[in-house]
Amino acid sequence: MATIIDTHTHLYDIPDVPLALREAREAGVTDVVALGVDLISNQKHLALAADSAHPFIHLALGLHPGNITPEEIEKCFPFFQNALKDPGAFPRLVAMGETGLDFWYKNVKNSDEKKNEQRKVFARHLELAREFNLPVVIHSRGAWRECLDMTVNAGVIKANFHWYSGPVDVLGDILDAGFVVSFSPALEYSPESRQAAEFSPLDKILIETDTPVRISVAGGERIPSTPKHVWRTLRALCALKGIGEEQALFTVNQNARAFFGIQG
Repeated sequence: MATIIDTHTHLYDIPDVPLALREAREAGVTDVVALGVDLISNQKHLALAADSAHPFIHLALGLHPGNITPEEIEKCFPFFQNALKDPGAFPRLVAMGETGLDFWYKNVKNSDEKKNEQRKVFARHLELAREFNLPVVIHSRGAWRECLDMTVNAGVIKANFHWYSGPVDVLGDILDAGFVVSFSPALEYSPESRQAAEFSPLDKILIETDTPVRISVAGGERIPSTPKHVWRTLRALCALKGIGEEQALFTVNQNARAFFGIQG
């Protein structure tokens, strides 16, 4: 059976995690990267990864820009520091994230205070990524250029601009900086995602589900995605680029293992 890696999931938000993980394994998903967005999600992912029944879960620690509050900042960063300083107690920690900037939220769009708060939190993630030599997974909606500039200026070596849908000129600079971009099943329908994926060379692409983001199924129904649906991202990418599934699968798996340090 062909195997595949889902590089971006939020397992804490799936109603039946054991079922989703079992179906993923049956579908050939060998590795899943679970990204935290607040303290509770990071703790839930840690518990999942520590369970010997789930040796294929890898962790990224983050505070999402949409979840920033003074309370979350106060709780999350001591938790991150403890995890990073004691890797034996935090198995399969592979990245910082999901973090970044999102200036399209209604309460942020016209608020310099909220934007500055996001910048400070993102900068702290970047500092930790550099200090502990970890990749960082970046949410950059409406702030693509600024996320790139902050990442470069922080001296971070590995960065993934997750579900990239921003301008192509910024994308060119992201790729020139040596960073990678990832795409979700939105490749099936999103003009912005499709344009970005067409522009990006295959060796700079990761694929993901962003589980449990909803996807369309037969009859027009929309259901929450799970890691098994990463195959849909791959097939959409192959159709878009006009390449064979075997070739694409080998490359995106190789990209994921190199980026996150996941052993084959």
